[in-house]
This record gives sequence, C-alpha cells and structure tokens, in this order.
Amino acid sequence: MSLGSDGDLRAALVAVLTSGARGPAAADRLCAACLPLLGVDAAAISLIDEGQSRGTFGASDAGARALDALQFTCGEGPCLEATHTMAPVMIPDLQSPQEQRWPAFRDAAERAGVRAVFAIPVRVGRIGLGALDLFRSVPGPLSFTQVTDAALIADAGAQILLDLVDDGGDGAARAAPLEQWAQVASLARIDVYQATGMIMAQLEMSPVDALVRLRAYAFVHDLSASEVAQLVISRQLRLKP
Repeated sequence: MSLGSDGDLRAALVAVLTSGARGPAAADRLCAACLPLLGVDAAAISLIDEGQSRGTFGASDAGARALDALQFTCGEGPCLEATHTMAPVMIPDLQSPQEQRWPAFRDAAERAGVRAVFAIPVRVGRIGLGALDLFRSVPGPLSFTQVTDAALIADAGAQILLDLVDDGGDGAARAAPLEQWAQVASLARIDVYQATGMIMAQLEMSPVDALVRLRAYAFVHDLSASEVAQLVISRQLRLKP
C-alpha cells in the first residue's frame, strides 16, 4: 500500500526538481524518493533507444542499478516492452503460471529476490525515452493510486532528462549543449560495444551474433554484460568458437 498522500508526492517531486541536482544525480534522488510513496523496494530509470537498453539514467541504489542491468544482459524485460508499447507493464507475481514472458529475465530477477515488477513509460508526447522500473520482493499489484503516482514520477523523470539536454535558459547555470549530451552518452554501455567488436574480430561473426554470445556468457555465469565486457577488453576472457 502506498505510504504517501497527494501532498507527499507533490512535496517529493518539488524537492527533487528544485534541489539543484541535475541529470543522473537528480534521477537518483527521484528514484529513491519514490520508494516509500509507491511501496516498492527498488526503482530505476532506463534509457531505451531503438528497442535497446542504452543505460541506467537513475537508480535508488546500487541494487536497483544491477536489477535494471539484468534487462540489458538478458536482452528482454518489462522496461523494453513498456517503451515499445508506450503502456505500463504490470507483473504482480513473476512466479505466476500465467506469466510466461521474458524467461531469461524472469529467472534472473527471481534469483535476485524480485517477485513483482512494474514498468512505466518515460516519454514526451508520443516519443518514448525509456521506462521507470519498479521492483518489489513480495508479490502483489500496485493500487490505482500507486499507478497514477508512478506515472507522475515517470513524467518527472522525463523532465529531468529534458532539462539535461535543454540548451535554453541561463547559460551560466547550464553546461554547454555538447557537454550535456556527453553526460547522457556516458550512460551508454560503451564497454559492452567495445567488447562486442573484439568478439566479432576473434570469432568472425556479425555484431548481433557477437552481442548474443556475450549476453549468453553473462547469463550462464551469473554476471552482468558489463562485467563480461571488462573481462573481454582486459583479455582475461576469450570466447570459444
């Protein structure tokens, strides 16, 4: 059950948006603030582009960031579906026999102690930017009020992202546009794409197949895609043909 009221939600959003924090720091604060309001254990904001997870824009803590990364490692999950369909994805019980979507993500999430997952699109009009991902260790649906509050929090996440790349306003108070975009670009999983290129060259395969191999190794060995990428880049790991 939600622990907050409309006043609590409004106060939390105002506190985050007027804190002076910007970009990922503000997104982290937003994710942390929404935990008691929505009755969840972890929250993260994913950036999605062309159907792929490009990074974690904000997270309530390191555990939430790791849960969000699972969707990239598995190449599937509720945040990708929510961004694609532009509609909330609600999974009140990952262990329900009726829930058959995303078997790789579902298995990894359950092993991490997650029982319920909810993803709310982060968008501007009809343009999807990503999703607000909510994780809970006990099964059960969100209430109507919690879903409504989550949508408002997702809108605040979109505002934080737009503010980061907005080159208007007081130039003295904002970074240069190229610097702002660099902050967003830094969230991309550059190490994974560098490792994918190395695997392509080593095994003489396509980029898609190389990324599949990297993700598969990560899944089998209970590692994140970034952890496997670092092993490949440092030449501690060479995948076999």
